[in-house]
Formats: sequence, C-alpha cells, structure tokens
Amino acid sequence: MITNKQLVAKYYDMWNLHDFSKAETIFSDTLRFRGSLGIETVGIEDFKKYANTILTAFPNLYHATEIVIGENAQVAVYVSYTGTHKGKLFEYEPTENRINYSGASFFTIRNEKITDIKVLGDRYALYNQIKSTL
Repeated sequence: MITNKQLVAKYYDMWNLHDFSKAETIFSDTLRFRGSLGIETVGIEDFKKYANTILTAFPNLYHATEIVIGENAQVAVYVSYTGTHKGKLFEYEPTENRINYSGASFFTIRNEKITDIKVLGDRYALYNQIKSTL
C-alpha cells in the first residue's frame, strides 16, 4: 500500500523526469487539475497535453518540493519551480531567461489515486522573469 505522500512524490517525479507514461497508475481517470497558470483540465489525456505545453515553454522545468503536509485524503506541497524559458508561453516568446518562482499544490486522493489537484503559483514573479528585455 502506498501512502498519500508517496503518491504525490511520484507526481513530482513524473514532472522532474518529464515522463508521464505512468500517469494512469497515479491519477484517477476523472482527474481534475487546475494549474498555477490558470489552465484547467479534466482527465489524464488533457493533463498530459497541459504538461506538454508547459515543458515546451520550459524544457528543463524542475519542481523542488520544500514542504509536504498530509492529512487524511489531502496533501499540501510548497514547491519552487526552476527552468529556462525556451518556448512560447501564451503571448510570451522565448527569452532564454532562467525562471524561479514559488507555488503551492493541494491534492485530493481517493483509493490510492490522485483525483484533484489545485495549484497556486506566483504568476507575477514568473511573468516578470519571462518578459522580453528588448
């Protein structure tokens, strides 16, 4: 049996390895996700498309988990995101700027599967780091 914190650690391993091939083993089929950039998805395939969009913009994106708190079906994580802006993100053309911003993620887990993820991120800090300096 896997603990909820271990399941969330597998989620961050997927991001840091940029390998979502085992998403079905940790996500519910009806996964509801709201990312730090305001994008919402439902289901595993939509989540994978979102991940691809983010990794296109930041191909070396890394999630450093700093605080992990779990209680019953909930896990909360404080995260620092780092990477390099190498692909277009919304209206922001690639700048090659390094990014570093913070966020917090809130997971709901049922029957050893993640069913819901809500992510809050410091978008202001991120957007200031990827603005073109021209």
